[in-house]
Amino acid sequence: MNWYTTMRGIFAVSALILMVGPALAELPNIAKPTPDKSTLNYGLKATKLAGGWYVIAGSNDDFSQANGCNIINTGFYMDDSGVYVINTGTSRLYGEQQRALIDSLSKNKPVKKVVALNLHPDYFLGNQAYPKEALAATKLTVQGIKAEAAMYETNLYRLCGDWMKGTESVIPAPGIVPGELKNFGSKPIQAMELKGHTDSDLVLFDPDSKVMWAGGLVFHNRIVTTPHAKLKPWIESLKKLQAMKPKVVVPSHGPVSWGSEAIDQTLDYLDWLDKRLTQAAAMGEEINDVMKQGTPERFRKFAAYPAEFYRNVTNLYPVYEKEVLGGF
Repeated sequence: MNWYTTMRGIFAVSALILMVGPALAELPNIAKPTPDKSTLNYGLKATKLAGGWYVIAGSNDDFSQANGCNIINTGFYMDDSGVYVINTGTSRLYGEQQRALIDSLSKNKPVKKVVALNLHPDYFLGNQAYPKEALAATKLTVQGIKAEAAMYETNLYRLCGDWMKGTESVIPAPGIVPGELKNFGSKPIQAMELKGHTDSDLVLFDPDSKVMWAGGLVFHNRIVTTPHAKLKPWIESLKKLQAMKPKVVVPSHGPVSWGSEAIDQTLDYLDWLDKRLTQAAAMGEEINDVMKQGTPERFRKFAAYPAEFYRNVTNLYPVYEKEVLGGF
């Protein structure tokens, strides 16, 4: 190998390091929770992301007593004025332990706002740990919580056992108008109310660091949940998120991702599911046959497969069958 070839190789490797190294360094290793059922300790840990955001990761799994039914990523931002919290978890205990962790890092700064990104129980059942005047959500999310909170409590007490001790729903105020939510303290943010996973999916985006809190619209390495889902508007919402070109995406369920990887993956699954259910309904397939055939191989390693896929089909397939029958 001559001198020119050697130097060209060195320059190529150096250029690759310059391009890849800093980008990868912006996404740290995300600390995972270490739940202890015997002490009802969630083992919550906060990891700092770009732009001063912190994520408190949940287990990438289905609800179980082993993981404390903690399957959601929550988080917060803090500045000199106070703390801004995103989602409060599945129980009073989670909220209290989340609050204690945040207080230890913020040196007990006041909590200014606590945001529930949608109506599902793991987004708001920890609200008891926070000042009621700080709790906020969109109007449609608050309406959904009021309608379904009692059912959520009953179901989660059955699933999660002692982790739910003392948990009672505290309804946030319908105080978030996305077009008017411009900042968390000194942090400029973009707030968007999209839909598809639910009728009101709030997404928060930091245009400076390009960190995106994608809420229930995005799942990563996990089969999506669909109790309130409408696939076609969900797919359109994901395309809008792709166009924003985030650098870091925090899904509500599954690992934090670099770039649009998690958005792309969720879109791939939903696009396949929509086409599969459309085709099955047109061919008159029975719901059990759809479930039995399962998914393409690329989705079968996702958390909560096949149970959550079966729930997807159970929730959604009757709608597709009705469309084929002309609405009857």
